[in-house]
Amino acid sequence: MENQLYIKQLRPYLYLMDEAHEATGYLLIGEEKACVIDTMNGYNNLYKAVREITDKPVFVINTHGHGDHIFGNVYFDEAYINPNDIPMTEMFVKHPDFIKFCEENGVSMPSFKPIKGGDIIDLGGKTLEIYDIPGHSPGGILLLLKEDRILFTGDSINHHLWMMLDDCSNMDEYVRTLDKVMFLENEANLILHGHARDYDDISLMRCLRRGAVEICEGKTENDEPYNWFGGVCKQHHFALEPGKHYSQEHSVICYRPEQGRVLRQ
Repeated sequence: MENQLYIKQLRPYLYLMDEAHEATGYLLIGEEKACVIDTMNGYNNLYKAVREITDKPVFVINTHGHGDHIFGNVYFDEAYINPNDIPMTEMFVKHPDFIKFCEENGVSMPSFKPIKGGDIIDLGGKTLEIYDIPGHSPGGILLLLKEDRILFTGDSINHHLWMMLDDCSNMDEYVRTLDKVMFLENEANLILHGHARDYDDISLMRCLRRGAVEICEGKTENDEPYNWFGGVCKQHHFALEPGKHYSQEHSVICYRPEQGRVLRQ
């Protein structure tokens, strides 16, 4: 069914919510509160879906400000985002199609509340530690579920990383950012990203980093064109590690050609 919401229970208190195979959000339920991590495109009343699972107080945390991760915020009263992404969200929130959608459905986008690296969210028995990861967007964040050693990465670490958007950082800057959070390999075993249908091994972090370094070093002779709504850029395939569990076999970083051969300091 078009725009269908698929809900998969990963653990008694953790649900993966896949909307039309276009974007993924998560519901994490603590002893006292529940948290939705990303709300996808808003095709479905996500609040209603959450209420069929839990009656605990619920709020939203957005991993970043792209439309396919924030539009469903309209069904909730509270949403948190890194302030560095708020200017970017305005491009989506003020789009005529989104305004029309809100008017036709009697909904509105709640005001964003700030969240940033160093913050700790206690849901009661479930703790989320927040880490900044600018790159894919200026205000991207990671959320570490401490008790379960699960890292929620949004679009900042995944199998199909977009780095060609206007708000993306340069590739060498992104590698430096990754270096600051690579210690999380020792704090988490699993990754759940913003377009996943299952877990990925934490080693996806270092695989992605290796691919980004290859672009910085100009090892791009085999890179292929990638067509997207903004034109044509390049895609760089990066290798995964044998013997590890990944939700996808093929992994690429999409980037602008001028981002290649950047000398890292």
